[in-house]
Amino acid sequence: MFEVIKTLVDSDLLIHVESWYQWQKDVKGLSIHTLEAYSLDLQQFIVFQSSHSGDVLTLAFLESLVLRDYRAWLSYRQNRNYNQRSTARALSVIKSFFHYLKKHGYIQTSVASTMRSPRLKRTLPRPLSVSQSQNALDQIHEISDVAWVGARDKALFTLIYGCGLRLGEALSLSVESLSSEVLTIKGKGNKQRLVPVLPIAREEISKYLAQAPIVLGPKDPLFVGTQGKRLNPGVAQRQLRRYRLLAGLPDSVTPHAFRHSCATHLMSSSGDLRGIQELLGHASLSTTQIYTHVDKDNIMKAYNSAHPRAGKK
Repeated sequence: MFEVIKTLVDSDLLIHVESWYQWQKDVKGLSIHTLEAYSLDLQQFIVFQSSHSGDVLTLAFLESLVLRDYRAWLSYRQNRNYNQRSTARALSVIKSFFHYLKKHGYIQTSVASTMRSPRLKRTLPRPLSVSQSQNALDQIHEISDVAWVGARDKALFTLIYGCGLRLGEALSLSVESLSSEVLTIKGKGNKQRLVPVLPIAREEISKYLAQAPIVLGPKDPLFVGTQGKRLNPGVAQRQLRRYRLLAGLPDSVTPHAFRHSCATHLMSSSGDLRGIQELLGHASLSTTQIYTHVDKDNIMKAYNSAHPRAGKK
């Protein structure tokens, strides 16, 4: 996991890096993808500081870092065109690491906590329209030459859109997950939530399973690839990318856009913010509130394009 920095830090510091990683995994319950991103951020920071110092890093050296050392690292990232959101995450990771060291008594002080994150522009999710969503679900199976693969893709994206799932959540399901009308989803931080399954999603999954060339048992993955193993996220993303190109849709149409679309369309029709929060598994209501802004944005676009006097002073 930390091969990149093994020759750049002493053994004690490497132990602390590995224990921080384990703490993030076991105590905070971060997903493997998040852990991988965080570990890369921390290693990149260590590589930079090692290059700056020209020596093997120690815990004492990290504790002695001053504001200009952190600013030099941030300047390095800016000069190499890291985007601000990526840098904000990386700085948050560094703060977390030093907080962990201080909390457990490995260091006495650190100026990392005084660093301000880059100011980020608020970006709104870019959902599909209702008609785009429906067309995609009706047509995506047509890009596959193999009938059962097309049925699988249709079932997968119908489930994601119908339940507001993340791609990883959908692909982690087993066949027995559909034994009831409600799915138990393990989301970020290993937090569980209950999600109802729409009849149309259950119907498409049944069609896919009936066409699959292998019989899948209750414990088997629900969505499989051509080798009979759990479907790789990259394959699902590629299939949608192929459809997107044929349909002339923008690059923003990703598997996650179906989750955004689910939330946005529910907000438009129901306005039930709390219910949408529970469906998506957001820890904070403020995260879900972004869909109220998306809904207002869509309303204004429709108004400006359709109202007779919208374009007049």
